[in-house]
Amino acid sequence: MSAKALNSQPGVALGGSGTLSHVYIQHPPLRCTIPGSKGLFYDDGNKLLLSVTSDQVFAWKTVPLTPPDAPSCDSIGEGPVLSVRYSLDAKVLGIQRSNHEIQFKNRETGEALIHRCRLESEIILGFFWIDCPTCDVVIVKTSGLDLFTYEPEVKILRLVETKKLNVCWYVYTHESRMVLLASGMQCKTFTGFQFSSGGIIRLPRFDMAMAQAEVNKKPVLAAEDVHIVTIYGRIYCLQVDRVAMLLHLYRFYRDAVIQQGSLTIYSSKIAVSVVDNVLLVHQVDAKVVILYDMFADSRAPISAPLPLLVRGLPRANASSSRSSINDALHIETNEMSDHEGSVYGEGWIFLVPDLICDFVNGFLWRIHLDLEAIAASNSEVPSILDFLQRRKLETNKAKQLCLAITRAVILERRPVLMVARAMDVLVNCFSHSMKMGGARRTVSGESTSTPTTQHGNNSRTVVDDPMSRVQTHGRSTKHEPATVSGVVSESIHYRTKDVDNESLGLTTFSTIDRSSTLLVSHSEENVNLALQNTSSGEPLQKPLSSEFHDLGTKEGIKSIDAGTSDVEAEQSSSESQLSPSSSRFDSNVSVESQVPSAAISPDEMYCSVFALIEEEMAGDPAYLVAIIVEYLRSAAVEKLKVHPNLYVLTVQLLARSDRYAELGLFVMNKILEPSKEVALQLLESGRQNLPTRKLGMDMLRRLSLHHDYVLLLVQDGYYLEALRYVRKNKVNTIRPSLFLDATISSNDLQHLAAVLRFFSDFIPGFTNTSDHETYYRILNEMNSSVAA
Repeated sequence: MSAKALNSQPGVALGGSGTLSHVYIQHPPLRCTIPGSKGLFYDDGNKLLLSVTSDQVFAWKTVPLTPPDAPSCDSIGEGPVLSVRYSLDAKVLGIQRSNHEIQFKNRETGEALIHRCRLESEIILGFFWIDCPTCDVVIVKTSGLDLFTYEPEVKILRLVETKKLNVCWYVYTHESRMVLLASGMQCKTFTGFQFSSGGIIRLPRFDMAMAQAEVNKKPVLAAEDVHIVTIYGRIYCLQVDRVAMLLHLYRFYRDAVIQQGSLTIYSSKIAVSVVDNVLLVHQVDAKVVILYDMFADSRAPISAPLPLLVRGLPRANASSSRSSINDALHIETNEMSDHEGSVYGEGWIFLVPDLICDFVNGFLWRIHLDLEAIAASNSEVPSILDFLQRRKLETNKAKQLCLAITRAVILERRPVLMVARAMDVLVNCFSHSMKMGGARRTVSGESTSTPTTQHGNNSRTVVDDPMSRVQTHGRSTKHEPATVSGVVSESIHYRTKDVDNESLGLTTFSTIDRSSTLLVSHSEENVNLALQNTSSGEPLQKPLSSEFHDLGTKEGIKSIDAGTSDVEAEQSSSESQLSPSSSRFDSNVSVESQVPSAAISPDEMYCSVFALIEEEMAGDPAYLVAIIVEYLRSAAVEKLKVHPNLYVLTVQLLARSDRYAELGLFVMNKILEPSKEVALQLLESGRQNLPTRKLGMDMLRRLSLHHDYVLLLVQDGYYLEALRYVRKNKVNTIRPSLFLDATISSNDLQHLAAVLRFFSDFIPGFTNTSDHETYYRILNEMNSSVAA
């Protein structure tokens, strides 16, 4: 990307950690400064940042972002470099040398293959590697697309197909396997192709409307005004309308492109990121970030606009005095500003989905969400719980926040209806997680913002990714790729001659995440119609991940979405081969694993919420009972098994309030699930209320807990009834000595004689046991003492 294309307005100095922010970047960044570097490129397929010198290319892995790692290195020979990309099998390095020539170098043998344009009038706008079954590499020219297969054995690039089109500039994302070709006088007519594992899919040609500032002056759509993002496995195209000051949202369907609302923007320079499926719209002029959760129907921001800050800066040694601390922070901020640029500085380029490249200083940052700050700034409890439950990157933190918020709203005695809605969110989310099995296709060691992030081997310039092009603020149309000492603009290419007077209107495009992406069926689409947000108390939407097709429909139109299936394994294996002599890229291997979830189980709800607040709510047991009942209702709807101790707690609270009549109704209507624990608590609570104790006895009997039932009968002195129960239900776990000891302690000779007779008659061989001899002697002694 050309430095001239970036705004020259100075950025805001990097803020200290004490400032409130919902989004931050973590110090230290990945430092990728190489002496003699001529430009930086971002390989979004391999997740690599590439630095090119006069004859070498250095590569740093960005997933995970580990600053101490040393880069790998490949020799590329002398000559200009407009773009560079690794092949998907990591064996070939493609280098665009000029507008008419691309060099393909075998990394194992060092042999090179040169591809040149056949016609002098054609200009190569760029190229990219794909994993489509019919071709390996696509070259984009002003005259259209050339699809090739690379055959290293015979050292040939074999032409498979040519697609003739007039192209002004193009955008391709490996994440979507989709290329969009802009044409027309206003560059707002698009033709798109998706290179999936099932073949090549041609998308419908479409236009995008643009507001006009003046009647006779038509604006020209710039590549940096179009952003492709993948959120919850759905593909969105975001288009900046500078005249209307709106950010239009579009979704791709198989047969149409549908606009799905607009977001108000407050800056003529907009950058876009996606972190953990949250859309971040950077208002560059205003120096703030606005967060949106596209899963909800509402297009309202999650929270108020706040600045992007840097955290983890080295702290200077300071005394305990406030002045010393302020001085240290001042020095720290100045040092950061002097040596590591400034927030939204002129060298910043945003990379899909959550990276920032400072090409001036050679730094790479990753964007993070501050879930605690987001939760603290939102007073709508059900909606913030809904938001936190969908987070995948920091699941443990999200879970702990949900538990803390739930405890807080109960302790604060918020309205029962509001707490009930919050419970519905948690229960529905856990139920959905159980139905999905908790399994997601993920990439080990990866901390990208969306699950759809890829690991293929498709290098590109920093601005090749449409999201990164948001940093080309105000960039004017160029006649050829701009190569500067910073990042090279490759994906945004322009024709050297005027385009034809074609139909006007820009098409938005959405990225399809994997080559395995397929068009969803009508039955799949209809599923999403039932997914609604929980802001109105309705069931929680299913948190989609990149392996699932987006099921949204628009009048039966089938959607195109990001999928994560078999391609990941293929891509990850190619990544591991990218540096044969090193294992630097091995951590990118994609595996099927159990992704941690923020969902809260019924056991966790009891142990981390109800059990902890019981003592603090002792003064208002009625309120806590009402909250527990709402939770039981919600769990019953989802058919979830609640922790037995929660029922026990309910019995305790009702008994503590002397609400025995209600307790009886709870038991009879099975609001309290029968269990041994509940039965024993009913017996304990029924010491002051015989009907309640009887409920406990009946529950033990219904649960066929014969041993416990018999023991209680004996303890209450009902020996003969207990013996009849033992005989009727064939209870063989009770020792005869238990009954005999109980009758002795009661000093009732008749009961002792009856019990001895019972065991002598119904237990074979009892008369020959030591127990019979012992207790028979005791009976005789007691009888003699009475006679005397």
